[in-house]
Amino acid sequence: MPLSWVEIDLGALRHNLGQVRRRMSSRTQILGVVKSDAYGHGMIPVARELVSEGVHFLGVSKFWEAEELRNAGFRLPILVLLAVEPPDMEQAIRMELRPVVFRMDHAELLSQAACRLNMPAKVHLKVDTGMGRLGVPWEKVPSFLNGLLALPGIQLEGVLSHFAVADEADKTFSEKQLGRFREFLQALADRGHPVTYAHIANSAGLIDLPHAHFQLVRPGIMLYGSPPSKELHYPADLRPVMSFKSKIIQLKDVPAAQPIGYGRTFVTEKPSRIATVPVGYDDGYPRLLSNRGQVLIDGQRAPVVGRVSMNMITVDVTHLPAAAEDDEVVLLGTQKDDRITADEIAELCATISYEIYCSIGPHRFRRFIGTAAEQPSEIA
Repeated sequence: MPLSWVEIDLGALRHNLGQVRRRMSSRTQILGVVKSDAYGHGMIPVARELVSEGVHFLGVSKFWEAEELRNAGFRLPILVLLAVEPPDMEQAIRMELRPVVFRMDHAELLSQAACRLNMPAKVHLKVDTGMGRLGVPWEKVPSFLNGLLALPGIQLEGVLSHFAVADEADKTFSEKQLGRFREFLQALADRGHPVTYAHIANSAGLIDLPHAHFQLVRPGIMLYGSPPSKELHYPADLRPVMSFKSKIIQLKDVPAAQPIGYGRTFVTEKPSRIATVPVGYDDGYPRLLSNRGQVLIDGQRAPVVGRVSMNMITVDVTHLPAAAEDDEVVLLGTQKDDRITADEIAELCATISYEIYCSIGPHRFRRFIGTAAEQPSEIA
């Protein structure tokens, strides 16, 4: 029995995917974003569940992630958001991956690889409509497109962009980005080159901008049960997929004026009961929760006191006289009628739920519950 563990509720994942479907038309397809180990939730099990529920694409950041999915038997289209580097291009084409393109030199190398293999390189062109991060700047797209369409072996299957502030209440800039994206799509159609898939809607765009769904949507954080922000106009009913649990390994009664933990940053004001829990920043539990975080024991909240160390935290359970050694401790998730969310933890740490999931998720002991999918050797 491990001292601490992460639980991934695949039933909650299916529920959240259902919330995606409620927001879109039957003509729109779904790309499930499983990059970064499915935001710490386990790329292969999560992808298996999403595919069993009928998603049409998977999205990853890097080639090696797509390679892992192919090696695990996934055969549906996989979009590689950070493109494919030259040494991997031939293998990517053999695997029928969909690289995102935004550099002409890479597009030319893809073309050469496709011609050598006598196989098409199906690509998605990334257009920067205002994010300022990755993609061909929208005003330079026409000239880039001329070069791309002239390359043999390149099949422009899709075009995409990314919203910068769709998670904010003010949608003015998002509408500006959307207008630029529509202009580009119209220019493509006018030239006789309509694409099969246009996509710009992330989770926030999917929830708040239904007119931005096009042929494909890219839900990420909402699949895992967190809203993109608190400022959405049309919140979705989402269920957290990840829980983080441990147990009390020691209880001790200490007198008043007793310092607790490294640096003596917490000193008891009265006789207190302190529980030691075998979880620390090595497990992804943020050190910023020192003297700030809370856990659940028997469905009641108890404060983290003293510093979060590498492998342990200390919790004040003076108000919980029934607490006992080996009792379950919930650091993230639900116990009885209360819940500690990744968004709550993120707010205490001045970050976002994405980082909390990606930090906690890679725990050595990760259990998957609520699965409905079979585990075939090859997944369509």
